[in-house]
Amino acid sequence: MSEQATMHIDGASRGNPGKAAYAVVLARPGQPVVEEADTIGTASNNVAEYTALVEGLSLAHELGVKALQVYSDSELMVKQMNGEYKVKNDDLRALYEEACNLRRQFDKVTITHVRREQNKRADLIGNEALDGRPRRRGEPPPLEEPTATRDPERAGATKPSAPKVNVDDNAVRSDAIRCLADAAKHWAAHGVGGLPPEAVWEQLWSLLDEAGVLKKKKA
Repeated sequence: MSEQATMHIDGASRGNPGKAAYAVVLARPGQPVVEEADTIGTASNNVAEYTALVEGLSLAHELGVKALQVYSDSELMVKQMNGEYKVKNDDLRALYEEACNLRRQFDKVTITHVRREQNKRADLIGNEALDGRPRRRGEPPPLEEPTATRDPERAGATKPSAPKVNVDDNAVRSDAIRCLADAAKHWAAHGVGGLPPEAVWEQLWSLLDEAGVLKKKKA
């Protein structure tokens, strides 16, 4: 069997559902890293995560990869692909089946859940795609911003003087309430098993984390 490649994937949705994108970072032994990220229109976060898996498997197969280790920070998607959760959402079923079909074309594919901080590169290029800097298959990558601009703390450079824009508390509260309300309606109609509580908490955690609500405020 050929050497195993590794692939980090991520999906993002600003609004959930809202403007969405997927990202793939594929590393093969002895080969340059290949990155792909693009927008997919309006979609939920889970649809974006599955799209990342489908596009990533397609890219890896196109490049001749036979053994692949996939890393994703979507616990729901990983557990569904590993048979721990059933797929009952119609929006995800077609993508799930497509991913399963692509998976069969490899000698071996392992899909593992990781924390968001272990998936930083995929998260970064996914958000860059949402900001108008996609990495499309077959096209040269966009010019990288200076390191000091991307990460001033790591580069030891002076931070930009522009103030950070804070997310409006009312908007965050509204999104969180809508997420819980949608889950409650789904549970009432289909039972608790139709939508795992873990998926709801994952979405809420992502929402609050991205909005900075979980970070300690300065006194």
